[in-house]
Amino acid sequence: MIKRIIGFSFCLVFGASAVMAQFGNITLPVVQQTKFKADTFNIKSFGAISDGVTLNTISINKAISICSQKGGGVVLVPEGMWVTGPIELKSNVNLHLNRNAVLQFSADFNQYPIIEGFYEGLRAGRCKSPVSGRDLENVAITGNGIIDGNGDAWRMVKKDKLNATQWAAKIASGGLLSVDGKTWYPSEKSLKGAMAKSPGVLADGVTIKDFEAYKDFLRPNMVALYSCNKVLLEGVTFQNSPAWNLHPFLCSNITLRGVNVKNPWYAQNGDGIDLESSDHALIENSTFDVGDDGICIKSGRDEQGRKLGKPTQDVIVRNCVVYHAHGGFVIGSEMSGGAKNIFVDNCSFMGTDVGLRFKTTRGRGGVVEKIYINNISMKDIGAEAILFDMYYEAKDPVVLAGENRQAPKVVTMPVTEATPQFKDFHVSNIVCSGAQTALFIRGLPEMSIKGLYLDNMVISAKKGIVCTQAEDIHIKNFKMITTDTNPVISIDESKNMSLDGISYNNDSQLLFKISGMRTAGIAVSNTNTASAKKELVFADGATSKSIEINKK
Repeated sequence: MIKRIIGFSFCLVFGASAVMAQFGNITLPVVQQTKFKADTFNIKSFGAISDGVTLNTISINKAISICSQKGGGVVLVPEGMWVTGPIELKSNVNLHLNRNAVLQFSADFNQYPIIEGFYEGLRAGRCKSPVSGRDLENVAITGNGIIDGNGDAWRMVKKDKLNATQWAAKIASGGLLSVDGKTWYPSEKSLKGAMAKSPGVLADGVTIKDFEAYKDFLRPNMVALYSCNKVLLEGVTFQNSPAWNLHPFLCSNITLRGVNVKNPWYAQNGDGIDLESSDHALIENSTFDVGDDGICIKSGRDEQGRKLGKPTQDVIVRNCVVYHAHGGFVIGSEMSGGAKNIFVDNCSFMGTDVGLRFKTTRGRGGVVEKIYINNISMKDIGAEAILFDMYYEAKDPVVLAGENRQAPKVVTMPVTEATPQFKDFHVSNIVCSGAQTALFIRGLPEMSIKGLYLDNMVISAKKGIVCTQAEDIHIKNFKMITTDTNPVISIDESKNMSLDGISYNNDSQLLFKISGMRTAGIAVSNTNTASAKKELVFADGATSKSIEINKK
């Protein structure tokens, strides 16, 4: 369902939720809301015991099933510590956690059999998720309680991400170290999985049984919802997941409102929410503090994702805060089914590695387009405030101490269905206090990043703008406060780029470095280029014809 709005400022109604935004004349999604009967089924009535020891899997699942069979309603989790194995949601059921109710998932790996599912965009065998639902209609998890996935029992940990005391405690807890001594694993099976080729991937001729030798490595996503319609997650704290926290896949009409999503910052693959191949979603008034990407848009990986062909689309993210995370708001890198009609407004990223992070790589294919982002505040960003990168390498955005990374070798490849595309992004009203790089754009030589419209930004960072293999780029009213001013702006192998109203430090060493034989059509206006000690340097085939500076 969609609604046409005309005008610069408007209000959209999503069920009971009003959304204020400023995206101009545009078509925005309307998200259908859940509705439940008042009938309440207390898990204590089904034999659940909150002593922190008793396994309540059977009792909780029985309450959910009977509630659904009787037409739905509320399954109540009262205050207390309720230990359980995997829970399966059912249609028309609202699983409601009172304040001080804790669903504590068991650390006993035997409770989580390997099942067929999807992980990182591929068909895969994974251990059963602590909370799951498939082919459901009208389902919710609400309240003010806590769902804890016991993730520390599952996850491997890199030595570089802990201090000496934490690392010593981790080793003393048991487990095994990798051969190089740099990574701790909770069990022998977990270590075996790390050394396996494509662990868990269900390729031709591979079965679930083939994964038993390294079962512990196949960490589940904590809340996995597949092919569900009308989903509400509201008020609850989701924390300590074995892998991703929240994973709606092939879902429609999803509302995430007022939740807290938490993982330790060292939690590998510890994403907040990964909205994958889903449509009509509202994520609002929520807080994320996690070990990997915070709010992430995905749509399958490589050939499988392209064959499925289900983009994530018609999504609004608003009034959210992201603390520790690899990226605050992220698209990719598994985006092979595409992404479009994404609206992000009025969010804060505090201490994330990257602020706005758009990533892909060759082999993905897929088109990411019609992305609208407005009113973002950032502080203490570890790497790029805004990143567009088509050379994603599945590494942490911030280079660890002693790590030596080389820039990718630039080779032009044929354009095929496996060539990804980024185009038609609109990003405005950004303030960032502290980053390594203000704006980083890196396309492929065979497929430039195209159609970026960036305006009204103030960013303090070590470096300014780095742009390569891009075209049709429009940057307006962009203020940079940088410490590395040699150069402030680097443009390589790019064309048709307008820079209007650029502000930078007085007495900067060099304003522009223009390089590459293909660089052309760079237009600069309303910019005092005389404030720099040196205006221009050309390299690698670029000439004065590559750029025109209007000094009126």
